[in-house]
Amino acid sequence: MTALSDFQITRKWPAQYPDRIQLYSLPTPNGIKVSAMLEETGLPYEPHLVDFGSSDQHSPEFLSLNPNNKIPAIIDPNGPDGKPLTLWESGAILLYLAEKSGKLLPENPAAKYEAIQWVMWQMGGLGPMTGQLGFFHKFAGKEYEDRRPFERYRDEVIRLLGVLDRQLEGQGFIVGNEYSIADITCWPWARNINGFYEAAEVVGYQNFRNVVRWVDTCVNRPASEKAINIPARV
Repeated sequence: MTALSDFQITRKWPAQYPDRIQLYSLPTPNGIKVSAMLEETGLPYEPHLVDFGSSDQHSPEFLSLNPNNKIPAIIDPNGPDGKPLTLWESGAILLYLAEKSGKLLPENPAAKYEAIQWVMWQMGGLGPMTGQLGFFHKFAGKEYEDRRPFERYRDEVIRLLGVLDRQLEGQGFIVGNEYSIADITCWPWARNINGFYEAAEVVGYQNFRNVVRWVDTCVNRPASEKAINIPARV
């Protein structure tokens, strides 16, 4: 495919600015990660709301871009070698945007791979475990008589918050004192514990003082303040 209009997804979400990165997302933690990255880097983009309430993520148009039916996903009309590039999985998108923009990924090789390490940590640990905690604490899972699933995910989130809190001891951000994709990938999930999932009390969120301070710092960045509402819900 050589033109944006060749992609089936553009039939459901037409591009008003076909020369910009097309973002298909929803302001959940994984969606916010990519919106924040785009806002931080200043790369031109056009957001499109994928409405879960309307099952947009299961539509043939969305599945044509991401067969895993999860947000976020992007099309960069100006990808490598000037050809369109499609990507899904938020961690992969963050890495791509960091390399494309030359921002938010340390140049020092050791620090670079340390940042990537924390992206992987969030993708494999903090995100999935926090999501499960949210399900068993706030949503349908709370009705289960067997409390072991809830306790398992609660305890694992507590452990992961401890890992993050120790990493943040004595430094401003996850990799030293420079904001990076390591922070962008993690703070939306940590924010959800004290926010949407209403689980701060059950995990003792306020006890992780470094995490609390760091989340506040990250959320108050101008790019973050915008990202938490991108794409705007109708």
